Amino acid sequence: MNTIDEIVQNWPLRRVGLRVQDMAAELEYYTHFGLSVVRDGRKEGDGAIGLGAGGREVLTLRELPGGRPRPPRTAGLYHFALLVPSDEELGSFLQHLLEQRIPLDGASDHLVSQALYLSDPEGNGIEVYSDRPREQWPTPTPGMGRIRMATDPLNAQALLRLACPFSGFSDGLRLGHMHLNVGDLERSLKFYEKFGMELMVGLMNSADFASWDGYHHHLGINVWAGRNAAPEQPDMYGLDFFEIKRPGLAQATMQDPDGVTVRVVE
Repeated sequence: MNTIDEIVQNWPLRRVGLRVQDMAAELEYYTHFGLSVVRDGRKEGDGAIGLGAGGREVLTLRELPGGRPRPPRTAGLYHFALLVPSDEELGSFLQHLLEQRIPLDGASDHLVSQALYLSDPEGNGIEVYSDRPREQWPTPTPGMGRIRMATDPLNAQALLRLACPFSGFSDGLRLGHMHLNVGDLERSLKFYEKFGMELMVGLMNSADFASWDGYHHHLGINVWAGRNAAPEQPDMYGLDFFEIKRPGLAQATMQDPDGVTVRVVE
């Protein structure tokens, strides 16, 4: 069985970056939230701050002077998702949120995972979740994809019974998946299939979920900001980039059909 360190090192998603308006407020939120500063680019000249756990950067904040808010009906970030290695850590994080009065937007049981939803001070969506073991994932409904997921109420009390004192995320934290608003599902899915992802679940021409290696999803895409939503622009606050590391993929930086910057790293 692979160790947590091996799983983290081989995970295909590495970092997500955000363009922010108020670095001080965002930094205060994410450190209070449970991430640690692992890189301070203000001392290195690029101005970006890297946050993560165990010395590994999973979130990069870059202040964007003179930027503008993302308009409605625009593609971009729906949420980025941080995956913790156990229900115990998720329960501990939930207890931390309650004790520190950090607002929750929602909480769901997705059958394959349990998830908490939040928004940072600038409205960037965040999911923090733990996976159920693959052998417990339910059998898919015929014609509904390769796995079965749902959005059921979370049994928060069961998680809280597992809670321990929380002093920050463990070394097993990783960027579990990205979820994007897009303008056209088919167009977006074709782009990401070029990286080797496969469609796992499609929701009534409303959202698609794709992954590598049979995972429930490393990428979610939806048209909930409107079909034919305008592309993301580099002068908007919000999603700056996200990184993929995958055997056989050459290092590159590119934009997806909705203007999202995707970096392939080695």
